Amino acid sequence: MRSKWLLFVLVLSLAINASVLATMGYHYYRSASLSPSAPCPISPGDSHLYQSLGLSDTQLSKMEPLARSFHGRLAELGAVMERKKELLIDLLRKESNPVSIENLRKEMAGIQDEIQKEVIMHIMESKKILDPNQQQRFFDLMRQSMTRAKSPWSATNGGK
Repeated sequence: MRSKWLLFVLVLSLAINASVLATMGYHYYRSASLSPSAPCPISPGDSHLYQSLGLSDTQLSKMEPLARSFHGRLAELGAVMERKKELLIDLLRKESNPVSIENLRKEMAGIQDEIQKEVIMHIMESKKILDPNQQQRFFDLMRQSMTRAKSPWSATNGGK
């Protein structure tokens, strides 16, 4: 029973992270299709959500370094999580030691918690740079994407 509970918590945590990534992807797609924007300073041809908000030069000069550090940190955490996922698969395949699996699950939950904290802090820092109208648009876009995201356990999704 306990292993089923732990597996459920792990799957739930992974689903939340997948939802966050899907939301971010949706925001990127939506903002890129709404208005042309300047290329991303990190990877030309890309654009970020903040670029569709009509920021002033002063706001852009504050937002771009913030976005660079945020995306760099997310990339680091994502790489660590990928290594942990591979290790989890190996542990589940090879070992029947629930203690090592549980310890790894706790490490993964800690990384997911860190990712969520980074996202929340980035949103709060970005909000400080935006004027009230830009904040309204920013949060409207977030709300739209969150209401369209479906839980993998919802009744409309077959409960799977």
